[in-house]
Amino acid sequence: MPTLDTSLRASRKGIDDLAVFGGRPAFEQVLHVGRPNIGDREKFSSRVNDILDRRWLTNDGPYVSKFEQRIIELTGVKHCIVTCNATIALEIAIRALGLTGEVILPSFTFIATAHALQWQEITPVFCDIDPQSHTIDPEAIERLITPRTSGILAVNLWGRHCDITALEALAERRGLKLLFDSAHAFGCSYQGRMIGGFGDAEVFSFHATKFLNSMEGGAIVTNDDELAQQTRLMRNFGFTSYDHVASLGINGKMSEVCAAMGLTNLESMDEFIAVNRRNYKQYEEELAGLDGVTLVTNDEAEKCNYQYVVLEIDMDQTIVSRDELMKVLYSEKVLARRYFYPGCHRMAPYKATLTDLSLPETETISERVLSLPTGTSLSPADISTVCEIIRLVVNNGREVSAKLRAVEV
Repeated sequence: MPTLDTSLRASRKGIDDLAVFGGRPAFEQVLHVGRPNIGDREKFSSRVNDILDRRWLTNDGPYVSKFEQRIIELTGVKHCIVTCNATIALEIAIRALGLTGEVILPSFTFIATAHALQWQEITPVFCDIDPQSHTIDPEAIERLITPRTSGILAVNLWGRHCDITALEALAERRGLKLLFDSAHAFGCSYQGRMIGGFGDAEVFSFHATKFLNSMEGGAIVTNDDELAQQTRLMRNFGFTSYDHVASLGINGKMSEVCAAMGLTNLESMDEFIAVNRRNYKQYEEELAGLDGVTLVTNDEAEKCNYQYVVLEIDMDQTIVSRDELMKVLYSEKVLARRYFYPGCHRMAPYKATLTDLSLPETETISERVLSLPTGTSLSPADISTVCEIIRLVVNNGREVSAKLRAVEV
C-alpha cells in the first residue's frame, strides 16, 4: 500500500482533507485555465478615451491599422488582416483559398477548426495525430487524400509547431492548399522563423483566454499578395470603395476598442511570456519524478509563448484517472481542463456519420491530457499548492480512486 504523502501543510494530513471528501477548498477564488492577461490599464484607458473622442469605433480605424502593422513586424510576414475573432478568420481564409470538397485536419483540436469547414459545406476529414507532438501526422494525411481533397488544415498546438517542413512538402507534391490554425502559436517560432509565414496562410487567435488577447479577435497572416487582398475584401462585405462591391464578403472586422486592447497587451507581451515560462518551469520542477504524470515539453531552442501547461496522466501508473484527478482539482477550485476531449470526430454533428472512424492516438491522448492554470493571475504559491494537491492524489491514487467511486455510489 502506498505511503501517504506528508508534504502538504498540517491542514492536509491525508486524502480525507481534500475538498472532494469534505475538506476545505485550497482556494477561495477559482483558478482558471486562460484567465485573461491584462496589460497597462492606464494606457488602455487612454486609448479608449481617444477612440471615443474620435468617434471612430470600427471600419478599419487607426488602432486596427497599428495593430496589424505591429503583428507584421513581430511575425515578419507581408500581410496581416485582423478580424473580429479567429473562427471568422478561418472561414474567410478557407473561402479565399478556394477550398472545396474535402479538407484534412486533426480531430484533436478545438471544434471551431472543424466547424469553419462544415459551415461552408466542406467535409472535414479527420486525421490522427503524432502521439509525441499531439499535432497532425503527415504520414496519416497521405493515406486520406482523395480526388475530392482540396487542402490541409493543420493545427500548431500548445504553442508547439507541427512538422511544417513535411506538411509543406506534402502539400506541394499533391497540389493541395495548406492553411495553419495557429491560434495557440502567436509569438512562437519554427526553425528560427516566427510562426505566421508558413503554408498559404495562417490564422491567429486573440481571444480573451489566449496569452495575448484583444478581448475578442483573430488575424489572417500571409505572404501571398493576392490572397491578402481577397481576404481584406471578404472581411468587409466585399467592398472596394464606399459604394462598390466586388466580391462576396461578410462582416469580419475588428473594432477599434479590441485593437486598442491588442496593442496595449502587445506592449506587455514579453512580460506575459516571462511569467508563463516561470510558471511552466515551476510546474516542471515540482511535478518531476511523479509516476504516471508527464509534463508536455517545449522546444527550448525555439521561441515559445508557454501559454499552456499540459499534463499527460497515465492511469496504468497513477491508478487514479485523469477525470478523477480533475474532479479533485475542481473541488479545490482549480478549474483544470481536459482539452480536446473527446475529439471532434466524437462530437456533434460529426459523430453521427463517423461511427466507424477510429483515431487511436487521438482517442488515447484525449483521455490523458489535462491543462493546468497559468498566466499572470497565478502566484508561485498558487502553483505550489496545485502541485501539492496533484502529488497527494497521485501518490495515493488507489485510495483516492476507490474513495471517489464509493462516494459516487
